[in-house]
Parts: sequence; C-alpha cells; structure tokens
Amino acid sequence: MEPFPLKVFTVSELTSRIRDLLEGEFDEVLVEGEISNLRVPRSGHLYFTLKDERSQMRAVLFKTQFRYLRFDPEDGQHVLCWGRLSVYEPRGEYQLLVDYMEPKGLGALQLAFEQLKERLASEGLFDPSRKRPLPLLPRKIGIVTSPTGAVIRDMLHILRRRFENIEVLLYPVRVQGEGAAEEIAQGIEYLSQRGDIDVIIVARGGGSLEDLWAFNEEVVARSIYRSQVPVISAVGHETDYTIADFVADLRAPTPSAAAELVVRQKEELKERVEQLRQRLHLLLSHSIAMRQEAVRRLQKGLKDPRSALEGTVERLKEASRRLSRAWGKALEGKRNALMGIRQLLMAHSPKGTLALYKDRLRESNRRLLERMEASLKEREGQLRTLSGKLHGLSPLAVLGRGYSITWRLPDRRIIKDSREVQIGDTVEVTLAKGGIRCRVKERH
Repeated sequence: MEPFPLKVFTVSELTSRIRDLLEGEFDEVLVEGEISNLRVPRSGHLYFTLKDERSQMRAVLFKTQFRYLRFDPEDGQHVLCWGRLSVYEPRGEYQLLVDYMEPKGLGALQLAFEQLKERLASEGLFDPSRKRPLPLLPRKIGIVTSPTGAVIRDMLHILRRRFENIEVLLYPVRVQGEGAAEEIAQGIEYLSQRGDIDVIIVARGGGSLEDLWAFNEEVVARSIYRSQVPVISAVGHETDYTIADFVADLRAPTPSAAAELVVRQKEELKERVEQLRQRLHLLLSHSIAMRQEAVRRLQKGLKDPRSALEGTVERLKEASRRLSRAWGKALEGKRNALMGIRQLLMAHSPKGTLALYKDRLRESNRRLLERMEASLKEREGQLRTLSGKLHGLSPLAVLGRGYSITWRLPDRRIIKDSREVQIGDTVEVTLAKGGIRCRVKERH
C-alpha cells in the first residue's frame, strides 16, 4: 500500500496551526453584535456569546480589561468589541479576545451614567425625604474644588460680598482625570467629620461629559450620602447634571449660584430681625392690654368681704371645737392607759417584773408625749393656717391695703352708689386706722 500523500497532523498540531493563522490574520478586529449568555465567574473574567441574526461566536473580556469599562455589560446589549481572534485549543473553538467594548449607538459614559443612576435610585440615595435643609446662617462653609481657576475666586467674591466675615475652609482637589473622584470623596468625608463645618459645597466649572465624569463616580455619590452635614452640588452649567446632583441635599445650577444660595445677605437678615422685633412688640402690647382689661373686670366684680369672712369664722370655730374634742379624747385614752399600767405594776410585786413594767411605762409615756406633741403641732399648724385665711378675709386687712368703708349718717348704712347721698349730707369714712367725717359737696 502506497503511503498517504498528505502530511498527517495530530489534533493538537492542527489546532495550533489554525490558532497561528487566525492570530496572524486577525490580530486586530472590530466586531459588532449582541451579548448573550453573559457570565462572570470568581476569576473576574467576563465570558459571553456575541451573535447576530445568523451566527454567533464566543468572546472573553479578561479581568484586567474589564475594570476599565465605564458601563456594566448586560444580556441583550448591542455592542462594538475591539480585540483579536484566537483559538481555545483544549476544545478547538475559536473565540474573540476583547480588549475594549462600548455600547452601540449610546456612548459608554452615558450608559454608565444611566446604569449607576438607576442603581443608586433603587437604593434610596436620591430619596427626597432624606434631603436636609440648609442652615439659616452657616458659621463655616467647606468647599471641595480646585484651588486654582475662576470657580473658587468667583465663589469667594460672592460670599464676602454677601457676608464679609463668613468663614470658608477650602479642601483642594483635582476635579477631572485619574484619581479625581477619590480625592473629591476624601474631601467630603474630611469636612463632614471635622465637626465645625455647617454646609459643604462640591463645585466645578462646565465641561464635557468626560470632564465632569469624576462627579458621576459611585465613590463620590456615597461620600455625599454619608455626609453628616448638608451638601450642595454645584457642578458645571445649568444644563449639566451629574450623579452628585441627585444625591446632594441641594443642586445649584452653577458654583456662583451655590455661593448665593448658601449665605443670605446681611441686609436681608437685618430686615428680618427688625420685622420680628416689631411683631414681638405688637404681641406684647396686645397681651398687656388683655391683662389690663381682665384686671378691670375683676375690680368691678369684687364683693363685700364680710360674707366670705363670716363663713371662714364659722369654719374656724368648728375646727377649734373638733380639735378640742379630739384632744380631750386623746387625753382620756392616755389617762386610762396609764391607770391600767399602774394597776398592773401594783399587782406584780417582784422587783424584776416591776422594773420591766417601769421600762414599759417610760416607753409608753415617751410615745404618748411624742404623739401628743405631734398632735398639738398639727392642730397648731391648722389653727395658724385658718387664722391666716381669716386675717386675709378680714375687713381690717382689706382696709390696710388702702381701701375704706363709707357710712351714711345718721343711719350708718354702707354707701355703694353715689346716688344714695345728697349734696350736703354728712358721711363717715372708716380707714385702716381711725376714721374721718365728711360733708358731700359734689357727686359723680
């Protein structure tokens, strides 16, 4: 049998030759397709299938390239992949080794922005209920921005113009480029934890989506969310929106607007204080007038104190009678107790028993005296209280406060109305000390 004219390859040899041909011919390709069967194992590599209407191919994006993507790949996304073809020799399958990927039709940054915005919103970072109001007049303002450029100069000019002695602490950071987001987040956390900052402004001038991207990073959003003091986001122009704007307690359209929002003008505060002073004056005047009217009504409603005094005197007499009866009963009871003890002492002649009863007698006497003294003090206190009330209702006490009683002569009737006397009548006025007799010359 003649030898076979073709070279015989092993499977491994042929697979290796095919890999060399593919990698040499397709060392750089741009492939468009739809992602399917996406999976990310523990290795961190991204494995998926790239397909169109008629065909599909395996693709892999290794962990080292995966971390540079601005968006999160998902099944069903239409993407453009830059990479090279290779062969996975153990299975003899060709695959696309992807170096970079971006969404088809929608930029990677814009897609990353939308994905992060949706995820943070679902976690509640944008919830309006957690937004805090700005302080009325902050003592110290923290600003996280670039230390150079027009942004910080304009903000400081506005702050000093509106309130010249306001205190400002600048935390200098890079506002774009590699590492800028981490610096911004560190600045927010530092100012938040100082304890003397009342409000924080995160600021940057306008720019493209790429220029403003540091303020769309998750690390900045979470540092704003964790801040212990209110945060104002003032990034870009009025039409620019960043993730920081949605998380912050307040979004300012520009850095200059943030400076105007955070501090009121001193003149406005002075005017507000004056308005409050005038309102307080009116309220106090109204309150005083109401109390004066209440006093006048009470004066008109005063009655003759003798009726109240008579009732108090009767209650005092009744209390004295009850006290006397109670005291007599208490004395009688103690007297009987003493008589009983005496009889017991006489009935028991041994000296030991006699000494024992003597001790009991002394103890009984001591307790009796203590209770009697306590009872006397209690009754004396009640008597003093009733006497004080009686004195307070006494007509003499009322006269002592400047009042007087006017009697019509000769029938000595108390005059309550000027119409009860005539011109020329004689009246007698009783004072706290003494009295006077007068003749009526005029009535009112």
